[in-house]
Amino acid sequence: MAKSDLKVRPLHDRLLVRRMAEEEKTAGGLIIPDTAKEKPQRGEVVATGKGRVLEDGRVLPLEVKVGDKVLFSKYGGTDLKLDGQEFLMIKEDDVLGVFS
Repeated sequence: MAKSDLKVRPLHDRLLVRRMAEEEKTAGGLIIPDTAKEKPQRGEVVATGKGRVLEDGRVLPLEVKVGDKVLFSKYGGTDLKLDGQEFLMIKEDDVLGVFS
């Protein structure tokens, strides 16, 4: 999905993330049923805000950019459904790391 297709633009230090699918099998080869799966904690950043606004009014740019694959905290953010797709709106503080 291109950035121009989105109907929402995150504000300040927020990110719009599309969750990445988790593995269907365990390391031992067992298939995990849908009812036992947890929501993925990995995703791809599809849109970002301009950055965190500091107390003196300056804007601190975000470290994360569109296209980055990120690991985020389990209970952070707000689930959204846009154009039939599910997304998560999180603050940059909820990002634990960026996959290289």
